[in-house]
Amino acid sequence: MSRLSISEPNAGESGVDNLLSHARKGDEQELGKLLTLYRNYLTILATTQLDARLRRRISPSDLVQEAMMGAYRDFPKFRGTTERELLAWLRQILINCLHHAYEAHVQAGRRDIRREISLDDMKGAMDRSVLQLAHVLADRGPSPSAPVRERERAVAIADQLAKLKPDDRDVIVLRNLQGLSFEEIAVRMERKPGAVRMLWLRAIERFRQVCEMPE
Repeated sequence: MSRLSISEPNAGESGVDNLLSHARKGDEQELGKLLTLYRNYLTILATTQLDARLRRRISPSDLVQEAMMGAYRDFPKFRGTTERELLAWLRQILINCLHHAYEAHVQAGRRDIRREISLDDMKGAMDRSVLQLAHVLADRGPSPSAPVRERERAVAIADQLAKLKPDDRDVIVLRNLQGLSFEEIAVRMERKPGAVRMLWLRAIERFRQVCEMPE
């Protein structure tokens, strides 16, 4: 199998449609470019779904790489024609990878993990993360495309989050997407709650600045 491109091409709606069209015709290079557009998006989602037990065994980037390889391999099975359908398909692949990771890495002795973690549970949690990701910034007024492109907007926001320094990105993910308290984040990041609160405030401001910068 060909190696996926590691570049991050910018693509508007028409660009995505064009890549998707060529990928459906069997163009492996265009398929690689298409899937790479969603690496940041899948990484943010994977980060929000990994609990402490699994985070010690596998990283979000490893999980996403597995999902990307699966998507590349199974793309001929994809029957959708739109970006939204592609995103739903990619999320399902990531959910399956998460489920397999739990089964492979979490000790069976801690009750039956298959009862605790179902595909439906993961899908519900990931859907909530998608919606939270799309609204991670304060509401800045209605957009004509917002009601119908909420999930696509989540992709754009994930790309903006990827531009931040790791600590800034992590504190936003932990606070805004996972809904952790400052005390919980302090334990995770090995900082004091007050320092975490200040880090979060500065990170949100830097995130706004990144989102406002012209491409």
